Amino acid sequence: MSTHANPAQHTPAQATAALRALDSSHPSRPPSRGFFGQVHQTISASSASATAISRMTTHIARQASVLVAAILLAAGCAQVPPGACPCPPKPVPPAEARYEAVPFSSLPGWSSAPAAASVRAFVAGCRTGASARTLKSACEEARVLPAGDDAAARAYFERAFTAYAVVAPEGAREGLVTGYYEPLLEGSRSRSARFARPVFGVPQDLVVVDLSGQYPELRGLRLRGRLNGRRLEPYYSRGEIEARDGAFAAPVIAWVADPVELFFLQIQGSGQIQLDTGERVRIGYGEHNGHPYRSLGRTLADRGELTLDQASMQSIKAWAAANPGRTQEALNQNPSYVFFRELPATGGPLGAMGVPLEAGYSIAADPQHVPLGAPVYLATTYPLSPEPLERLVVAQDTGGAIRGALRADFFWGTGPEAGALAGRMRQPGRLWLLWPRGEALPKR
Repeated sequence: MSTHANPAQHTPAQATAALRALDSSHPSRPPSRGFFGQVHQTISASSASATAISRMTTHIARQASVLVAAILLAAGCAQVPPGACPCPPKPVPPAEARYEAVPFSSLPGWSSAPAAASVRAFVAGCRTGASARTLKSACEEARVLPAGDDAAARAYFERAFTAYAVVAPEGAREGLVTGYYEPLLEGSRSRSARFARPVFGVPQDLVVVDLSGQYPELRGLRLRGRLNGRRLEPYYSRGEIEARDGAFAAPVIAWVADPVELFFLQIQGSGQIQLDTGERVRIGYGEHNGHPYRSLGRTLADRGELTLDQASMQSIKAWAAANPGRTQEALNQNPSYVFFRELPATGGPLGAMGVPLEAGYSIAADPQHVPLGAPVYLATTYPLSPEPLERLVVAQDTGGAIRGALRADFFWGTGPEAGALAGRMRQPGRLWLLWPRGEALPKR
């Protein structure tokens, strides 16, 4: 499919629709994280450890951006009658959340919630990102607090911040809290009969185009594809990549054994690989192929293999183990494919802010409503349990399925135990934004 067919009849709005059709990163019904979720993009776009391949891709993308921008600009202005405006009205942005000031004493479990670890998570990212200037004074004060002192940490948050109940535009005060984790897979640097599934780095021919410079209403939307002459076409789907049996033209970071574990690694967006040499490799989101995500759980439910309430990560893995001959075909129903890059092995996985995530104290949120770097008080329950999970966390990550003012994804940590908790978590929850006293509330 070409995004610039018949340019004389395209307007920017039509071009926008075409871009969204080609690079539909968000399903029409936002799914939950994990088995229903979109890929979790735990990676900072600007990293000093970018590989030569990723730098090459960036260079190609810049060249393609000029080409595609010229096509779209021509599309919006070609054959326009004299005196007519070539540009349609800008789309109306989504309604904004409301923030209602409340006393700290009204936060469920505030007086007994752990707070010292919350300070540690906050300090890790408070000097980074778009909110760094607003958070600067609070950040400097937090850095000199005594370590491990919950009472001092709690007094600090009450002194430096105002708590605001987050209310969705439609008035809802309760939303959905899911979980994610960092998978740990066994693998090797070399292909073998056991380790035959490639973990791909970013392909050299993948083109990523950001058109927000020409069309601000496209902010956050990237066009992904490959060049065929002067045409930008959709990139290869999961099925097309898998059909090449490891001969796909992309660097291979490592080889792993289980296609289902690799699939869930792509959903989480980052993980570790325990190599047969004893070395452990950490990988993070590098790019994806631009195809829309389709839930494997929903695919199996639609086919009558599982019911929706059974479609946990654990149940899906059990189905795949019982149906090895049908597994790859089912996986291919999700055309989206994630490419990785190797990261430093120390510290935690990097979130969207480019700082290590803190297990149990970092969440992914929608930055349209909850600024990255801000403390957020979370009141929910443990997976499949009425036991309260109430603590101060920090919004340090984003995810393709994490959309809405009251949508949160709780980071459980690394390995099978964290994965078991994340895979079962789908709980109602409430959020309170902590924002520095005297500062204007965040606006989009």
